[in-house]
Amino acid sequence: MINNVTLVGRLTRDPEFSQTGSGVSLVRFSVAVDRNYTNAQGERSTDFINCVAWRGLAETISNLAVKGSLVGLTGRIQTGSYQNNEGRTVYTTDVVVDNFQMLEPKSVTDQRRQGQGNNSNFGQGNNDYFSGDNQGAPQNQGNNPFSGVTNFPNNPFEKNNDI
Repeated sequence: MINNVTLVGRLTRDPEFSQTGSGVSLVRFSVAVDRNYTNAQGERSTDFINCVAWRGLAETISNLAVKGSLVGLTGRIQTGSYQNNEGRTVYTTDVVVDNFQMLEPKSVTDQRRQGQGNNSNFGQGNNDYFSGDNQGAPQNQGNNPFSGVTNFPNNPFEKNNDI
């Protein structure tokens, strides 16, 4: 049997970290994922997918991700049910996360965490790191050991007349 999910999207809220009665860490969050097609008005629909991660991965996600973070993850779909306060059965569907990756620079996440990021215009204009319009992208900040280097000795991709 195959049960495999791969998602790329943005967190809709800060991850909710908790622990079970036996001390096992878990985190719950939701990811907004745009659909690949547009409707008659040219608008894309978005799915809001509930996710859960356990143990060390839960702690990592809780420490790294915030609302609006662009993330990639893989996992599996898990369904369940419970009785609510009214005695009705509530059915649940979650993605149980096995692998998780932040897909944006740490500086962007830090801005969100400090409340300086404006999520309403993220991806538009000056601070879009992903569309190719990198007007607001950080330029060389001195941490690149190859900055200013134009000629690498023994470049394996350079045409070699000795062959």
